[in-house]
Amino acid sequence: MSDFTEFFSFTDANVRFVAIGSVLLASSSAVVGCFTLLRKRALVGDAVAHAVLPGVCLAFMLSGTKNPLVLLLGAFITGWLSLIVIDFITSRSRIKEDTAIGLVLSVFFGIGILLLTSIQHSGNAAQSGLDKFLFGNAAALIGEDLIVFSVVALLLLVCTVVFYKELMLLCFDEAYARTIGYPVRALELLLTTLTVFAVVVGIQAVGVVLMAAMLITPAAAARFWTENLRLMLVLAALMGAFSGLAGAYVSYTAPSMPTGPWIVLIISMIAISSFAFAPGKGWVSRIWKQRRNKARVLEENLLKLMYQLGEPNQDYYSSRNVTDIMERRQIPKSEISKGLRKLKREGYVVKDKNAWVLTRQGQTRGMRVVRLHRLWELYLTQFLELASDHVHEDAETIEHIITPELEQKLMQELQYPVLDPHNNKIP
Repeated sequence: MSDFTEFFSFTDANVRFVAIGSVLLASSSAVVGCFTLLRKRALVGDAVAHAVLPGVCLAFMLSGTKNPLVLLLGAFITGWLSLIVIDFITSRSRIKEDTAIGLVLSVFFGIGILLLTSIQHSGNAAQSGLDKFLFGNAAALIGEDLIVFSVVALLLLVCTVVFYKELMLLCFDEAYARTIGYPVRALELLLTTLTVFAVVVGIQAVGVVLMAAMLITPAAAARFWTENLRLMLVLAALMGAFSGLAGAYVSYTAPSMPTGPWIVLIISMIAISSFAFAPGKGWVSRIWKQRRNKARVLEENLLKLMYQLGEPNQDYYSSRNVTDIMERRQIPKSEISKGLRKLKREGYVVKDKNAWVLTRQGQTRGMRVVRLHRLWELYLTQFLELASDHVHEDAETIEHIITPELEQKLMQELQYPVLDPHNNKIP
């Protein structure tokens, strides 16, 4: 508890630099990452992250100093150049973008490693610590670095706010943006520049290897929680900021733990939790929805079968046992029993000794399913001219998803029919 209090009191200047720098880095890159993700260019961030290393090395070799502004300028130039090369390769050859990204990433990173190795063997004492751009070293951030982080983060956020509408249209409907006169090429260039800025400013903390995760992971996690872009940007920024602060705290309490990898690990844990538990899109939600739909289909099939058993004598409220239903349709006995028990709880059937009886509510629902099935069969034979013996299976599927509005439309189109293609009465 004392470590927690001391950390958030920011009594140590180095703690302030690391914590604030990590938050600025993670939140600003997450915002830009949202647009990169929506543009389906997630791998571009990885290519840029690896392509900045030769720029850092060249800037050091030419200037002889580790001034962050000089090094980041060199990183920006080669990072931006890598995207130009990717676009050039994809537009001038048959090579697809993913292949071009792989080529550029490996070539630029290989050149960067060669230059870094050359610097390390040059005997230049000033090169100490330059390798932190490869693996990151957030704990070594100083006040000068924090100023650069702040300026770049502010620039990214301001550009996002000012060009929000244009970037949104670019991500969701590029063709429409071009039609109404938006400078699509210029907007792509802007997004490219923002992506490079986000990557360049982050490599000092997490390194070229992990920077792509900082750019894309918060955006991917936020995407599972909302369909609203504004809310997605806010959620991504908050997730990124939390991971940055939490990673800095872990590094503070356990000095042997590197900040950058912990930031990535924490945001990855948030992303995995989002993938699993986000409402509507998460794995758990989808599995639950699939099970619920499967149960509803079984219930409606059972009500339909019990209704059909009573059709010959118009006796819909007689007792039916499981064997009667199985003779009508091959459904496992265990599933029939389970479905009937649930229908009983919902008031659609009642149990009479070892048999089951439709209630009035169950008879109404079963009749509707039968009606939808036969309407769809008739629609397929009349409008699509399918043979009457080829429409049953399709109707078995569609009968469970036809809405009341569509049902009424079918009735009107078919002019309120009485018989289906098999001369069965449509209830």
